[in-house]
Amino acid sequence: MPIVCSHLDQIRVLATQETTCPECMAAGDSWVHLRLCLTCGHVGCCDDSKNKHASRHAASSGHPIIGSLEPGEAWQWCYIDEVIV
Repeated sequence: MPIVCSHLDQIRVLATQETTCPECMAAGDSWVHLRLCLTCGHVGCCDDSKNKHASRHAASSGHPIIGSLEPGEAWQWCYIDEVIV
């Protein structure tokens, strides 16, 4: 039986105009890829980036689902259920 995300009701944001990781910018760091918190709209860098701001935000806020902000990518990931949604 496939794992199903039980947090889809927390999706409130699907897009942003942000094109940087604001926390990396403030620290003078770079990032690899950007992720969007689908609950509040926070933009953070991915886990391949030095600072891992997207997963840090998810851990501190409890917001479960992120989406890729990379061109040509449309996937979403639930940190809690550990499944692509």
